Amino acid sequence: MSNLPLLVSADAITALRQLCAQYPDQVVFTTSLGLEDQALTDLIARNDIPVKLITLDTGRLFTETYELIDRTRQKYHNIELLSYFPDTASLEDFVNVQGMSSIFQSIDARKACCRIRKIDPLKRALDGAAVWVTGLRAAQSDNRASLPRIERDEMTGLIKFNPILGWTDAELNAYINSHGVPTNPLHRKGFPSIGCAPCTRAVLEGEHPRAGRWWWEQSSKECGLHKG
Repeated sequence: MSNLPLLVSADAITALRQLCAQYPDQVVFTTSLGLEDQALTDLIARNDIPVKLITLDTGRLFTETYELIDRTRQKYHNIELLSYFPDTASLEDFVNVQGMSSIFQSIDARKACCRIRKIDPLKRALDGAAVWVTGLRAAQSDNRASLPRIERDEMTGLIKFNPILGWTDAELNAYINSHGVPTNPLHRKGFPSIGCAPCTRAVLEGEHPRAGRWWWEQSSKECGLHKG
């Protein structure tokens, strides 16, 4: 990573292009189809940046999210958005032993579900990659406020790059509106952060934007993919 600190101050397009040149076919962007990720998808497609795009289909996403995946694929013909799914045997064992509702009974059970449905598929998706790109923003949560723009990820060992980390809410919304980026209609119904349907609710007025994630818990509001 000796020359990578130069990317800290580079704009997102320049930095992504440099990473793709340095690590050809080894730069992977994981998108959950949120506002940030949709803006970054548009930026990558609009500028023909050769980043591999993947999304994690947990099997419990909102109908609106599945529809957005289709709309995104239809709009951006020059990129391929690949879906990764949980391992069938692991998921069957979890549900048969603990039940579908065990996630509401303990944080450990919920994290086990997140591991099977999200973290394990993520590791498969990143197999062979050198750089993991995300749409994380510092403004999203207290946990993410101190994240570096580029680092060596502890879980995967990969270079992790957050190209729009410093974007403000106003900058994000301006990009989405000016470029006609497809978004999830749930955002307009009080869902600033959208995950699995059983684990996400709309936030109330004055609540933190991530208060609707694992709303029954007093936790870091992270599934384990990112630091929390």
